[in-house]
Amino acid sequence: MVKIGYHASHEQFKPSELLKYVQMAEQAGFSLALSSDHFHPWSEEQGQSGFAWSWLGAAMQATPKLSYRVVCAPGQRYHPAIVAQAAATLAEMFPNRFWLTVGSGQALNEQITGGKWPCKSDRNARLKECVDIIRTLWAGETVTHHGLVCVEEAKLYTRPQTLPLIIGAAVTAKTAEWLGSWADGLITISHPLEQLQKVVDAFRRGGGEGKPMILKVQLSYDRDEEAATQKAHQQWRNNIFKNIVMTELRTPQQFDAAGEFVKPEELYEHIRISADCNQHIEWLHNYIELGFDELILHNVNREQQQFIEVFSEKVLPAVVEK
Repeated sequence: MVKIGYHASHEQFKPSELLKYVQMAEQAGFSLALSSDHFHPWSEEQGQSGFAWSWLGAAMQATPKLSYRVVCAPGQRYHPAIVAQAAATLAEMFPNRFWLTVGSGQALNEQITGGKWPCKSDRNARLKECVDIIRTLWAGETVTHHGLVCVEEAKLYTRPQTLPLIIGAAVTAKTAEWLGSWADGLITISHPLEQLQKVVDAFRRGGGEGKPMILKVQLSYDRDEEAATQKAHQQWRNNIFKNIVMTELRTPQQFDAAGEFVKPEELYEHIRISADCNQHIEWLHNYIELGFDELILHNVNREQQQFIEVFSEKVLPAVVEK
């Protein structure tokens, strides 16, 4: 049976607000939460960017029925040994409720360290190196490694009895196929069904058959479609560009400059915008038919309480029953 989650968007809300929203989501019947992990927001309009790892400890304590996932990019802003320690601590404190999801990152967040921003192939190689280091540390071994990242005699003393899965993040079919060979599962974002089918097929072809697949569903719900469209455009117009743009722009101001050219009607290809709950149910059923095990719903506008309440009453029961 598919699990439905709530996306906690640190770029859009203060951590204290997000804590209230995940508590609402738990009470409303959501079973999961996905946390973004940014240093910068995508735009000045979003205007927030709390530290996800601090927040996760508080959120997991406050919502004992929810499992959590966090998207992280080890290798530049985060040393993999620190990611290994942070994830192991959460998994020890909250057994079987936490998975680590990893990607190659965006310059928006990772380039703040002042180091060179690598090309995509080097970022992928660095990511795989980091994952190997994390897994070795979780196994209790002492790690010394000199490569794209360096580790000197690191040993992780606090480890969970049950290790969290490491889920790989992919937008393209090429990356998804590569992830299939080593990741414990896949996380991707909503795109037109034909494109998503290619990503799913590639992941399975690469070795991901039978592994869990997570879809972050970008949607905008409001009482009428015009409001849902307008509010999505205000908050999320900077997030619809091709991956080569999303990973290379470095500041919220640069994303805002690019977003000036995005018209509201252009969002419909990238965000599921509707005031009709039955339409949202149909879209979610289509994703389930593609084989996704978890759907994390990200209402990209700011009306979070309304979204949680309405979807709890009208959408979740129809989707979870399928």
